[in-house]
Amino acid sequence: MSDIRKRVGRKGTTYQVRYPSKSTKSGYAYATFQTRKEAVEFVEGGGTREAARSHHSDIKTVAQATDRWLKICEKEGLNGREPVTRYTYKNYEYRAEFIKRYDWPKAIHELTAPDVVSFRSWLLQQGISRDLAGKVLSSFQSVMKEMTIRGVLAHNVAAGICIRADSRYQEPVVIPSKSDVVALLRAADELANSKNRTIANAWRRYRPMLYLATDSGMRPQEYLALSRSALTDRGVRVERALDGDGLSISVTKTPAGRRFIELSPDILQMVRHYADKHAPENDHDLIFPASNGGLLSRRNWQRRGFNVACKKAGLVEIVEQDGEKIEQPKYRPYDLRHFFASVLIEKKTNLKKIQTLMGHANIETTLNVYGHLLKDENEPEDADRGMLNALLGISCGETVAENA
Repeated sequence: MSDIRKRVGRKGTTYQVRYPSKSTKSGYAYATFQTRKEAVEFVEGGGTREAARSHHSDIKTVAQATDRWLKICEKEGLNGREPVTRYTYKNYEYRAEFIKRYDWPKAIHELTAPDVVSFRSWLLQQGISRDLAGKVLSSFQSVMKEMTIRGVLAHNVAAGICIRADSRYQEPVVIPSKSDVVALLRAADELANSKNRTIANAWRRYRPMLYLATDSGMRPQEYLALSRSALTDRGVRVERALDGDGLSISVTKTPAGRRFIELSPDILQMVRHYADKHAPENDHDLIFPASNGGLLSRRNWQRRGFNVACKKAGLVEIVEQDGEKIEQPKYRPYDLRHFFASVLIEKKTNLKKIQTLMGHANIETTLNVYGHLLKDENEPEDADRGMLNALLGISCGETVAENA
C-alpha cells in the first residue's frame, strides 16, 4: 500500500511517496516530489509499480552505483557520448573516492533530496576547495542520472542540488594591449634572428607558434596538438588537443571546439614553412613537436618560449611572493586568446561568430568572459581577412629567421 507524506524542512515543503519494494530491507522504497500533484500522479499513474520493478538487485548502494558509473564512463560513454579520456577518468576516480567515503544512511533507491543535501554539507566541511566540492557533487548527480535512465532508480533525487561557486571569470580577464602584443611579436622576430645559434634554433619553432596563437585565439593545448593536415589554403581546422596531463592527444575540450579559423595569409605561410621545412618527424603529424618528435608540453612552451619573449619585450612585473619581490612575466600564453577575442569585438564581429571562433560550447561562456567588452553591432562585411594584417599594417612573411 502506497502513501504520501508531507515533509517540511529548511528547504521548504516536499511530498514523499512510500511504496512497497521487495528490493529493500525495510520492504519500502521512497520517491520525493516538489508538489503534491506530482506525488499523486506518480501513485495513480502506476509509477510505484514500475519503480518497484525497475530496481536492479545488483545495485543497492551508492558505492555500487558509483563503480558502475565509472565503468560506463570508461567503456561505453555517458548518455551515448564517447568514453572519457584517461585523464578525465582519473579525475572521475578521484571524485568517486569522496562519494564512496561518505557514510550514506540508506540504500540508493531510498535516498531523498534531504539526504543529498546532507552529503553536500559534508563535502563543504571536508577542507577541500569549494570548486572541488562542486565537481564531486556534480559527479554524484551524474551517477544518479545514469542510474535513473538505466532503470536502477525511478527518480533522480539529486536533480537541482548543487554547489554554486564564484565564476573563475568574475574578475575581468587579463587582455594584452595592442602595443604589448606587437612588442611580444617583435621580440620573437629578434630571438629567431639571434646570432646565438642555440637561441635562433629554438625560436625557429617558438616564433610561428607565438604568431599562430595570436592570430587564431586557439587554446595552447590546441595548437600544441595541431597537425599538418589541419592546415588549409585559408586557415586551420581545430580538431584535437593535448589531454589534460599533456601526455597524449585527445579530442577538443568540447564538440564546439572543433572549428575552422581563418588566418592572416602571412601567418599561414609562416606556419606552413616551419611544418614543411623544419618540423621534426613524428608519429602524430604534429606541426610543433618536441625536438625528439614527442609532444611539446605546455609548461616547457611557456617557460622556455613565451616567458623568454615577454622578458625580451620588457613585459614583466614585480610581485611579492613569500615576502620577497620577484619579477615575473606580465602575461600567460592563454592571454593571447583573450586578446584575439578582444580584437574580434573591436571589429564588431557578430556575437555568435565570436562564440564559434572561440570554440565555446555555450554562448553564456562568451558573455561571461567578454560581455564587458561587447557592443550590439554586427561585423562589417568588408572586414579585413585575418587579424595581424590589420594590427601590424605590414607583411611579416619576409621576416622569417635567417637560419630558417
